[in-house]
Amino acid sequence: MDVQKKSMIQVPHKLSTKKHDSSSSKASDALPLPLYLTNALFFTIFFSVVYYLLLRWREKIRNSVPLHVLTLSDIGAIVAFVASFIYLLGFFGITFVQSLIIPRAAHDILDEDDDHELEEVHEFMPNEPCAAAPDCQIASPKPKSKLDKIDAADQLPALPFSSEVDEEIIKSVVEGKTPSYSLESKLGDTRRAAAIRREALQRISGKSLAGLPLEGFDYDTILGQCCEMPVGYVQIPVGIAGPLLLDDREFSVPMATTEGCLVASTNRGCKAIYVSGGASSVVLRDAMTRAPVVRFGTAKRAAELKFFLEDPLNFEALSLVFNSSSRFARLQTIKCAIAGKNLYIRFSCSTGDAMGMNMVSKGVQNVMDFLHKEFPDMDVIGISGNYCSDKKPAAVNWIEGRGKSVVCEAIIKEEVVKKVLKTSVESLVELNMLKNLTGSAMAGALGGFNAHASNIVSAIFIATGQDPAQNIESSHCITMMEAVNDGKDLHVSVTMPSIEVGTVGGGTQLASQSACLNLLGVKGASKEAPGSNSRQLATIVAGAVLAGELSLMSALAAGQLVKSHMKYNRSNKDVSKASS
Repeated sequence: MDVQKKSMIQVPHKLSTKKHDSSSSKASDALPLPLYLTNALFFTIFFSVVYYLLLRWREKIRNSVPLHVLTLSDIGAIVAFVASFIYLLGFFGITFVQSLIIPRAAHDILDEDDDHELEEVHEFMPNEPCAAAPDCQIASPKPKSKLDKIDAADQLPALPFSSEVDEEIIKSVVEGKTPSYSLESKLGDTRRAAAIRREALQRISGKSLAGLPLEGFDYDTILGQCCEMPVGYVQIPVGIAGPLLLDDREFSVPMATTEGCLVASTNRGCKAIYVSGGASSVVLRDAMTRAPVVRFGTAKRAAELKFFLEDPLNFEALSLVFNSSSRFARLQTIKCAIAGKNLYIRFSCSTGDAMGMNMVSKGVQNVMDFLHKEFPDMDVIGISGNYCSDKKPAAVNWIEGRGKSVVCEAIIKEEVVKKVLKTSVESLVELNMLKNLTGSAMAGALGGFNAHASNIVSAIFIATGQDPAQNIESSHCITMMEAVNDGKDLHVSVTMPSIEVGTVGGGTQLASQSACLNLLGVKGASKEAPGSNSRQLATIVAGAVLAGELSLMSALAAGQLVKSHMKYNRSNKDVSKASS
């Protein structure tokens, strides 16, 4: 075994030596002059003899001398022309043809002998550093990356590349000659670009991406809109909770999560709602916001713009300017806040079935351009001044709302509370008051008067292609519980003022996410009633949150939380060993 291992290590040594010898004795070394001088010489000969032959041709025509009558100088010129033409064609013609079929990043491809040696090196070269084998005496140039520092336990997987051209591109990326972000545009093949970028990343970092899938994904669908510089994709399991009976319709709710018990718990809540007659929902408001910040020379001047924007007489003109940016954008309100000589202007508008951030930003830009004519001293500091407020916990969203504001409620019958939820109405009401209301107040919560609304919101957002970062404000929720019908039944509700969802644009058009939207019956834009699909999705999110709140609170009241998580959320299986 040791002998065999030694021979495996010695093979790259021989190949490396051979490659070094071949690189030190190139064909151009046989020329009497350096390559650039040889090229210049043949260029000069070529154009000189062409000029001479044209002059001789003109002279023969004027003197009526047959063209086939050649002098010794004519013959020498023709020979020089043919020789220089053959040299230039051989030197530059090949490069020209390669430029048509080979990406710019791979113009300097390997010689044929080097290609065979490189393939042999990939086959025999061990991935661990030479220090792991004391007998190894590889003569190699100084490494340009961290590839030689890879541990034996972190060996890089060999990727099958189409040709030596891909290998040359990888080297170019590793050496910093070709920017990684430009691979898609240079290659015209998104999958190939991802594979090359992935291999280059492994060589640069010295870390393996063996567990990250590459195949099975359409990289064309994310180009220019969802993700830049991809090297693979992450697998997240999708579970189904339901049926959720909401507004007399049944929905099977897709949830993408890696947390055990979450889907099962939400499913139990859906069952309790279903057997109790279902839940109902109301969309209170539908308006996406954007709030630029502008500055003036004085606070008085900033106040003048505030009064101008909030004057109802000016709203119609501002609406026409704002609405011209889109077929679906419709300005609803303008709310201003002043801080010294700085003014924050919060525009709210409907955006159809799109989540609407880009749409509202375009409308705001139109209004800013319009206002600049009336207020030329206005300095627009930023199109977003955080008074919107996007992807941050903010009281303005909790109070004013952002996106879809939804309230969802259900009455859970006493026998369902006992048989399905395994607790009592009295216990749930008391726990909700002390945990979700008083406990959250003690913690200084901002919009977090609930048990785990963000759990359900995040899972549905990922499954349906929403922006996961907007889970922050979309999870604003207050859960209310009280005994009704003489204290026998439970009235439970969730109020969520800022659910930011859309059914067109962004990640919603990806195949997996589109399938989940289709399952809910809200895929794409509604032609009959623009905006109805996104509003329906918002109510489904609220309904699923209602189910999740009901089930988790019941588990806490019954003392089942720890037991269920120990059973379903912990695994004895060693996933890392199983995957390897």
